[in-house]
Amino acid sequence: MTLRPLFAALAVMALAGCAADPAPNEQLRLTERALEQAAAVGATTEDVPELKLAEGKFAQAQADMTTQAFKDARMRAEQAELDARLAEAKVLTLKSQEKLNVLNTRITRLRKQLGDAQ
Repeated sequence: MTLRPLFAALAVMALAGCAADPAPNEQLRLTERALEQAAAVGATTEDVPELKLAEGKFAQAQADMTTQAFKDARMRAEQAELDARLAEAKVLTLKSQEKLNVLNTRITRLRKQLGDAQ
């Protein structure tokens, strides 16, 4: 009869141990890679405010790791990854728009040349 409370206490302790958040090392690597990709396409903190947000959240996530606040670190790292990906997408969209504008200008010029030739 006295074993039952002992097993119950052990089960509660085991569940509490499983509930603890592990260190989000892989998420931090993903976030760092997203920041690098954003920089690689030309995102800068001056031009894309989302990149500055991402860097700030990533720094906070790293600080959370040192205090072993793993849940907070994971959350901030995930937010930083999303901000970095948004910064990358904004830069790529802007570059695509610029290319589209150049092509439209060329098309307009060619149409004028064809119209003048006829």
